[in-house]
Amino acid sequence: MNPDQFQKSSMFIETPEAFADGGKNFDDDGRAKRTGTWVTASAHIITAVIGSGVLSLAWAIAQMGWVAGPAVLFAFSFITYFTSTLLADCYRSPDPVHGKRNYTYSDVVRSVLGGRKFQLCGLAQYINLVGVTIGYTITASISMVAVKRSNCFHKHGHHVKCYTSNNPFMILFACIQIVLSQIPNFHKLWWLSIVAAVMSFAYSSIGLGLSVAKVAGGGEHVRTSLTGVQVGVDVTGSEKVWRTFQAIGDIAFAYAYSNVLIEIQDHYSLESSFYHQRQADRNDILLQHVQDTLKSSPPENKVMKRASLIGILTTTLFYVLCGCIGYAAFGNDAPGNFLTGFGFYEPFWLIDFANICIAVHLVGAYQVFCQPIFGFVENWSKERWSNSQFVNGEHAVTIPLCGTYYMNFFRMVWRTTYVIITALIAMMFPFFNDFLGLIGSLSFWPLTVYFPIEMYIKQTKMQRFSFTWTWLKILSWACLIVSIISAAGSIQGLAQDLKKYQPFKAQQ
Repeated sequence: MNPDQFQKSSMFIETPEAFADGGKNFDDDGRAKRTGTWVTASAHIITAVIGSGVLSLAWAIAQMGWVAGPAVLFAFSFITYFTSTLLADCYRSPDPVHGKRNYTYSDVVRSVLGGRKFQLCGLAQYINLVGVTIGYTITASISMVAVKRSNCFHKHGHHVKCYTSNNPFMILFACIQIVLSQIPNFHKLWWLSIVAAVMSFAYSSIGLGLSVAKVAGGGEHVRTSLTGVQVGVDVTGSEKVWRTFQAIGDIAFAYAYSNVLIEIQDHYSLESSFYHQRQADRNDILLQHVQDTLKSSPPENKVMKRASLIGILTTTLFYVLCGCIGYAAFGNDAPGNFLTGFGFYEPFWLIDFANICIAVHLVGAYQVFCQPIFGFVENWSKERWSNSQFVNGEHAVTIPLCGTYYMNFFRMVWRTTYVIITALIAMMFPFFNDFLGLIGSLSFWPLTVYFPIEMYIKQTKMQRFSFTWTWLKILSWACLIVSIISAAGSIQGLAQDLKKYQPFKAQQ
């Protein structure tokens, strides 16, 4: 492909003057020098972790109580931090300091483990990405419904049902995503990620602030206990067990960020594959300069470990505050989502603002998770049908005030179809807690625990049945069991909610 064709490609970025400065602005792989520090990496981790999962933590703590609830939160934070340090050592391979860089999570798995495990990693990643996009469709629609219901309660009183269907709002959310999905370059959505991060902190802080105000204000007495919801009073014995399993999945979802850890570690300006290939031949010129630079700077794995510690500590503190203060505010009756489950009714305008923040955040977050799916399918299709004009053709369309947009028919049809399918599945299973728990349980073990441990063992050439090898394997198997039981709890919850939802829907 020649440069003129690249200019019409959705992935083309104009090549800067290469090495005009002797190479000081480029790293050892020929890409623009990475400018990230432990401060920016910590910020990215906090932004990646804190999201809609925080809304379910009060409910999760309520299922397990004052002892087990915070203990499980701390356990997940420790496991997530520990495995993230193992993953940080695999960013470069085979040597964690001077080895070849890997740019994504799947690149690391392919480089270190290869073969069948690379395929399994891809499967786990894409199942997680699809699940998250469905979950975000559900959550965004519930938040938009909550705005309408909040105004209804304020106007007509809290005793009024104010029922509103989620489906029209899911359709609205899907329409917005169909438009945004047609933007071909993921890096052009950087502004959407910044807005999403600000919204995430806004609604999380509002929820925490309202919980603190409710606890400080006294008012009605709420029931809390060391063991959470009480058997025979709040739930049956079997419900207690299933809800506990589901709550574990919710907490696992709240800590999920391993998927993006390598990308954060490889904090750099996006370059085109064309440019990357152009620089490969010039890497020898830079070698001595880069080695000098590395000597004067801490290695990436050490920086990332420090950033992970700060990010996870900050996130855990925030989660413990939200979960525990939320439980103190609502007790055993804590709603599954304390901003949309109407644990709060007033001030209605603040609750409306928080729910709008959730919806705006998820508009951006949806794109972050669906773009890798789009890219994978489109790249595979271009290789499979390399001569197809439908798949590969770019058609220039002039848009007033926006310039020229290159439209690809396959991209338009495929991305639109994907958004519609996720919206339809969300309409079939519109249950916030159960779906978050299922996503968390399915992705936690393979992506957060199994692959980091296996890669660390392989890269360090650890001896089988040695002490460290044994306890790492025990940790992996224990986390697998936790993931299985939390998935079972979420699936059971989905089945029960579906049974209750159908008669309720028929009555409306």
